[in-house]
Amino acid sequence: MQIKVLSFTKWIATAICFIVLFSTNAVGQSISLKGKWRFKTDAADEGIKARWYATSLPETINLPGSMAENLKGDEITLKTKWTGSIYDSSYFYHPRLEKYRKPGNLKIPFWLTPAKHYTGAAWYQKDVEIPANWKGQRVVLSLEYPHSETRVWIDDVEIGTQFTFVVAQNFELPANLKPGKHTITLLIDNRIKAINVGQDSHSLTDHTQGNWNGVVGKMFLQAGSPVYFEDIQVYPDLKKKSAIVKIELKAGSSVSSSGKITLSAKSFNTKDIINVKPITVPYQIKNGKATLEVSLPMGEKIITWDEFDPALYRLSASLVAKDGKKDSKQVQFGMREFKAVGRSFEINGRPVFLRGTVNNCEFPLTGYPAMDVQAWERIFKISKAHGLNHMRFHSWCPPEAAFIAADLTGFYLQPEGPSWANHGSSIGDGKPIDQFIYDETNRMTKNYGNYASFCMMAYGNEPRGRQVEYLTKFNNYWKAKDSRRLYTGASVGGSWPVIPNNEFMVRAGEMGQYCAFPNFGEMKKYTGVYKPKNFEMFQEDLADHDMADQAKDFLMVSGKLQALCYKNEIEKALRTPNYNGYQLLSLNDYPGQGTALVGVLDAFWDEKVCRLQMELISEISVLI
Repeated sequence: MQIKVLSFTKWIATAICFIVLFSTNAVGQSISLKGKWRFKTDAADEGIKARWYATSLPETINLPGSMAENLKGDEITLKTKWTGSIYDSSYFYHPRLEKYRKPGNLKIPFWLTPAKHYTGAAWYQKDVEIPANWKGQRVVLSLEYPHSETRVWIDDVEIGTQFTFVVAQNFELPANLKPGKHTITLLIDNRIKAINVGQDSHSLTDHTQGNWNGVVGKMFLQAGSPVYFEDIQVYPDLKKKSAIVKIELKAGSSVSSSGKITLSAKSFNTKDIINVKPITVPYQIKNGKATLEVSLPMGEKIITWDEFDPALYRLSASLVAKDGKKDSKQVQFGMREFKAVGRSFEINGRPVFLRGTVNNCEFPLTGYPAMDVQAWERIFKISKAHGLNHMRFHSWCPPEAAFIAADLTGFYLQPEGPSWANHGSSIGDGKPIDQFIYDETNRMTKNYGNYASFCMMAYGNEPRGRQVEYLTKFNNYWKAKDSRRLYTGASVGGSWPVIPNNEFMVRAGEMGQYCAFPNFGEMKKYTGVYKPKNFEMFQEDLADHDMADQAKDFLMVSGKLQALCYKNEIEKALRTPNYNGYQLLSLNDYPGQGTALVGVLDAFWDEKVCRLQMELISEISVLI
């Protein structure tokens, strides 16, 4: 059944109101950690031995943010150790480019130039006041997106280390922490170490977001029940009009607890609100852990999620222990089934042709992904205006805000493990990355698996090594574990490599790659941490050849040719038997790999001068 959904304006308001509830427990108190932190870089790796966590760091920095945003780090020079392959080294020796290598006029052609650059250890420190009424509560330090390895101290006690590119890093503080003033110290290291995802992976490369150091997104301390929901996963069953709810409960390692859990659900972005009858079940925790599997009847009148009617439910789970402890959690989900049937994709039993683009993590103002729902809704709405319904995230996974926005907008997502295991890395050779890919994709599905838009997943991009054997096992693992989405080894043109047990093959992947001439009028938009030194170089070079006055003409004619070429590619995909989609490279420009101006939109997702591009692309895409 399809029910008309609410307006985009109301969707945005709803998303912003509930974004925190989707990912954190509703019961408890929190303290924001945003603002001024003490700071110091540690290029010589001397801070641990010198016990910097027990001292007061001398500088200051604003978080959330990156070092580059705060103008911390090293100046850009010819000796800057970039994270990424330089495919054409002639810049460093070609006589014609000599003037762009001089101090004061340094212009890098490979990618956008950050204000500062730093790879290594950096220390961050902040004092907090723990309230007296937090005694007996479970207290968690939550950092939504540190980049990337993080060690944490509370006062002079180390409480843990985490390393992930895909989800928030959460650290449980000691249970015996006393009320009053305490010091939180972070040691963040953005170097590639034993776990090498590949220097060109879009999770960390200077080709795209950049290998930044810092923390962005939500930052807070959260106090909650010591008996709590560790995880809730919802598995829709449209045929039975029900949802299987898998619950993981936790408490202290030796704690036993019993009580009741109540589950309820209702739609929240539809004109007619559907309420699901609550059910209550008992639970029993032994030795600090318990799992439950509950069938939740959704009622005779269910609503389904797809690109046309992205109707969503909110599951509410509440726990009441016999000793009075309470916890609650809310989860956003959609009643949808995304499957491969024969040689076709189907959404809720209806064929769907995937019209996609590749997202390469281009955020030139900040150098890191947008962390708010509104920014991602803008991206998906623009993509829809161009006739698209699908997005692949090339060797990276977006933040939770992207999944919330895609759910609300109706957009099919394919996030990937944060790896392009090539150019210095490989998979299947017994290196630490082999297990890391499993760890990261498990973190992705645990944190984002309930979002209806999370329809497909791949290990990452273009690997080398014993890839067929490794990815065959990877596919088998995920097909057995979680049937809510489709899996492929790697998503790229020709399905590099071809894995027999892929649930889908990507033939029209990274399709197009047609470049247009630079739009020099775009340069004024770069008001943030990245500067278009590459554009400046191209503009000067054009002037040196007495063609500066033809720049707009070159943009217009190359832009029209680019759009015609993309139109031709899309038409070929539409008329090719057994093709069921495409992934463009890409709708917007990709600033890396020597400045790949492959988009009909710029890196800011804005139209270029040649509006004909948008008209040609959307004209053919919306036909289907």
